[in-house]
Amino acid sequence: MAEFDGLVAVVTGGGSGIGAATARLLQERGARVAVLDRATDAAPEGVLAVPCDVTDPAAVDAAVATVAEQLGGLDVLVNNAGIGATGHVGENDDAEWARVLDVNVTGIARVTRAALPHLRRSQHAAVVNTCSAVAFLGVRQRALYSASKGAVLALTLAMAADHVQEGIRVNAVAPGTADTPWVGRLLAAAEDPAAAAAALRARQPLGRLVTAEEVAHAIASLASPLAASTTGTVLRVDGGMTSLRV
Repeated sequence: MAEFDGLVAVVTGGGSGIGAATARLLQERGARVAVLDRATDAAPEGVLAVPCDVTDPAAVDAAVATVAEQLGGLDVLVNNAGIGATGHVGENDDAEWARVLDVNVTGIARVTRAALPHLRRSQHAAVVNTCSAVAFLGVRQRALYSASKGAVLALTLAMAADHVQEGIRVNAVAPGTADTPWVGRLLAAAEDPAAAAAALRARQPLGRLVTAEEVAHAIASLASPLAASTTGTVLRVDGGMTSLRV
């Protein structure tokens, strides 16, 4: 499949995990891909790797301008950069709330704002945001993270409404617990990593973690020109976590 032939895609947080898997898949399907990440050493081979912190407006503007100049425009934006947080509502201080929301929510706004002039010139403009299953159901010890991803859900729908008449489609994916570096660090810090891993698997009806490649496939499907009538959609890639009770 090469439905992205001639298109330029930007993936934030593309240096590892879901972002790296997405960058690889978009390349395989014909896109010229740029990765924006604080650490780009592990970015997929063949991408344009641009160091960028999504909390820095000047860095974001410069990175997007670099991509558009070097790759010839911008057609697809994958807002994947994000950080995690654990604890109930009494366990994260104001500084942690500000930090997580700045990356997970305002970061999407910053990068999209910088990309909009280029997206408006594209015939196949698409934005895909990475949301989470915790935007749809309550999960213990995820108050701050859930709040940030609930905001991503609302932001996605608002962006889709704002830009649909400009020909810019905006969608999101909502993964369940995925096998990513952040989850790996979370498990490593647990008192009993094996038991913690078993608990994460058990809360997803499929009985296993979601893979980064599975989420990447969903992102690419939403971003594809073949999905030209799909906008304002949040695709759950969660092993049935939010909709099944088995």
